[in-house]
Amino acid sequence: MKPGAGGALTWAAFVMVQWNPNSLDINSPVQYEPMSYTVLARKWRPRTFAEMAGQEHVLRTLINALDSDRLHHGFLFTGTRGVGKTTIARILAKCINCEKGVTSTPCGECSACQEIDAGRFVDLLEVDAASRTKVDDTRELLDNVQYAPTFGRYKVYLIDEVHMLSRHSFNALLKTLEEPPPHVKFLLATTDPQKLPVTVLSRCLQFNLKRLPRDLIIERLQAICKAEDFSYDGEALTLLARGADGSMRDALSLLDQAVAYGDGAVSEADVRKMLGSVERNKVYTLANAVVAGDAKKMLELIAAMSEYAPDFEEVLQEFAILFQRAAIFALTQSAPRDSMEMRDAVKHICAKLSPEEIQLMYQIAILGRRDLPLAPDGRSGFEMVLLRMMAFMPSSAQTPGADSGGSSDAPAAVGKSSRATGRGQQALPATTTGNQRARPARKTSSAVIDTTGSGLDFNDWEGVIKLMGLQGAARQLAANCVVKANDDQHIMLILDEDNRHMLTAQVQSKLAAVMQNHLGDEFTVKIELGKIAAVTPATKQRQAEEARLQSIRDSIFEDPNVKALLETFDAEIQEESIKPIN
Repeated sequence: MKPGAGGALTWAAFVMVQWNPNSLDINSPVQYEPMSYTVLARKWRPRTFAEMAGQEHVLRTLINALDSDRLHHGFLFTGTRGVGKTTIARILAKCINCEKGVTSTPCGECSACQEIDAGRFVDLLEVDAASRTKVDDTRELLDNVQYAPTFGRYKVYLIDEVHMLSRHSFNALLKTLEEPPPHVKFLLATTDPQKLPVTVLSRCLQFNLKRLPRDLIIERLQAICKAEDFSYDGEALTLLARGADGSMRDALSLLDQAVAYGDGAVSEADVRKMLGSVERNKVYTLANAVVAGDAKKMLELIAAMSEYAPDFEEVLQEFAILFQRAAIFALTQSAPRDSMEMRDAVKHICAKLSPEEIQLMYQIAILGRRDLPLAPDGRSGFEMVLLRMMAFMPSSAQTPGADSGGSSDAPAAVGKSSRATGRGQQALPATTTGNQRARPARKTSSAVIDTTGSGLDFNDWEGVIKLMGLQGAARQLAANCVVKANDDQHIMLILDEDNRHMLTAQVQSKLAAVMQNHLGDEFTVKIELGKIAAVTPATKQRQAEEARLQSIRDSIFEDPNVKALLETFDAEIQEESIKPIN
């Protein structure tokens, strides 16, 4: 068709050639048909405030302003990509230009609403500031501001990525933005509000759009899949929502890609392949090998995983999620709302590691993601991150089967005791008779007993902590307690109410296990919350550190060389910068 024929019809579209190779006729023209498919992000773009997913804090303000007819002349919508900035702006343009009147619920049937939805409303001027940054472009745009709207009630200027305008362009916009004609509204959108001059920010109502919650994105994807008759599974949509990172538009684009990849079906296996993700079960198996300290198995699993060319940054993200769930479970005993495999993996990690060790593993995982691009290649960088985790793993976790059950003969008992005192602490004398571990006889009393015969003097609780070789959270818990009473099978400790967060079942179990290594498997530890009048070992340590620090500060202030420098340069000492070297 020639341009101009049939009423000057002009159009541009991507076309698809329909050709039958068996009936080729070089004398016949090839038939073209424009493609009619509309991407999901455009097809399911909300057309009213009621259809919007999330952003209630913005919608409530706009709806109340429309219903009470208290409209500002300038609106600024900020937020990351795909969270609804231009969508809200277009809906707002419909609300103020609907033929049925200014309303928060436009009819969607009048010519103004339909033309705005179609993108051809003459009084809605959409401008991409990224491609029109020059001051001449801005002046040309504003030349027609003083003229009344052609068709609608208001002339609306929707300027996207407004932070891309030049300084001179902002200056040209400022006067009009401050005192626009009554028939003009400015709707500005940006992903980087920090680059806007404060003079522009002060002339607009600013609305900060949030990243959309993952559950909300999943719910939206489910509704679209049902409406479009796509078969899907929940885990696949969870992966898409996670990949979208709070952007609904990105989620719909990924869904479009997943539908094309799976030929109309959205399955977890296909989505993982499309995103370069690794099956979670493989991640859990790999995490178990790391926690167990099995380096050989860990490297074998990584080698098998590498055959599928995974995104190792994505795998480290899965590790971070796993340890984050484990950290919550360790402190709250609340199982994650994930798959059964995730819950089992979390419980396994919590049984092997203390809460602070889990925190360390999480920190290594997220820092490893940051450092991964600096590695020679993705696989070697990933291996180093997991090897770093194993290097900081406690010795008990690196010895598979060491704490397992079995015969409790003399060698096993000695091995257990040596492991508890393997950090440079003095081992306690112990004797065994057959399958029973003998304990030194002690007198029973409700008061604290001197048990020097067993190597432990509970009158010196600080010395007991050092002698038992307590580490980590168990040491911190014990150091903040005082001994109330003990006998040959029990000890009662008091922990201050202010430190109740230290008292978790896992940490108390570790403290009891170490004491049982010294005093026998039947020895029990009980900790109560209360008010402590005595000085705890932790308080003594803090007081000693403060005294040492004060001594260091005094010596610096009295040093003649320091005094000379202060006088010569009229300087002063920043006390907070004075710290012990070790």
